Amino acid sequence: MNGRTPSSGVLRTRREPPPFRRVTVVGLDRPAPHVQRVTFDGPELGELIVDEPAASVRLLLPSPGTPNLVIPIWNGNEFLLPNGQRPTIRTFTPIRTSTSTSELVLEIVLHGSGAASDWATAATVGDRAAISGPGRGYVADPDASSFLLVGDESAVPAIGQLIASLPPGYPVHAGIEVTSSEAIRELPERAETEVDWRVLPEGAPPGTAQFEYVRSATVEAGLWIWAAGEAAAMQRIRRHLFDDRGVDRSHTMIRGYWKRTT
Repeated sequence: MNGRTPSSGVLRTRREPPPFRRVTVVGLDRPAPHVQRVTFDGPELGELIVDEPAASVRLLLPSPGTPNLVIPIWNGNEFLLPNGQRPTIRTFTPIRTSTSTSELVLEIVLHGSGAASDWATAATVGDRAAISGPGRGYVADPDASSFLLVGDESAVPAIGQLIASLPPGYPVHAGIEVTSSEAIRELPERAETEVDWRVLPEGAPPGTAQFEYVRSATVEAGLWIWAAGEAAAMQRIRRHLFDDRGVDRSHTMIRGYWKRTT
């Protein structure tokens, strides 16, 4: 459902998402030049159970020009602030670094000017936000014979979780696009796993290296594909896989994680 009002005049409603939990920034660091890792904690975060890899959470940020965080209200179709405006919400892959703490980590890629990038760049310990989730992750199909994982820097947390969770005995090939060699990072070790880090050529649009990786990949029976990155780049990959390569859509999960605006 797209949330539009049908001709009958009855508002279509969506299933109510999990409530927002207030959190506080307790840690900041840079695992890569254009990635801000933000550690959150809060009394309700321990109740947020993430049991699938590559899942998602919504991060609620203070609205521009408003220093205080206001929790929006679900109106049956979307979250709205009490004044009727839409809140500033972005979606990220949640990372649990320890089972002994309620802390939750999000990695925010700094794509230039944007609500999340601007907030993460200026964030300090003690800043307030709120988190809702989790959204669904990825469950490996038992009929798969191998896996192809494709992403950019925004997808590194999800790809790391997938590599760590995919069942043994299945070949995994991962192609990851980064803006520079300094963004290459360690991923979980797994037998029968090959990771190909590809640096985006200077001046090339996001997704160029991802597309070339997919185009060069061998697509065989039993292959399941997971891909995530810039929205337009994901559309290009979809067209190539479905129209040019004849890949079964049910064997893929392809997500636009962010949208290029310049």
